[in-house]
Amino acid sequence: MAKDRSLVRASDIGTWTFCNRAWWLANVQHAEHENPGALRRGDVAHDAHGQAVTQAGRLQRMGLWLLVAGIGLGGLLLAVWLLTG
Repeated sequence: MAKDRSLVRASDIGTWTFCNRAWWLANVQHAEHENPGALRRGDVAHDAHGQAVTQAGRLQRMGLWLLVAGIGLGGLLLAVWLLTG
């Protein structure tokens, strides 16, 4: 995955703050990380978390719409019951 160099990422700031030489090696010299497997596992974990957060947002919106629909239906039933009462 190519990095968008127009963005400054928090991980870049953290890496540079911890060791600016490590940041330079990775981002300027494109040196291979000493543990690329850990980086791949981190990418997979972050992707999975992002998908879970997106799904949670969808479910929350669906729940709110169902709540609104339930309140509307309840109000309609109450109005019918009061008018025919």
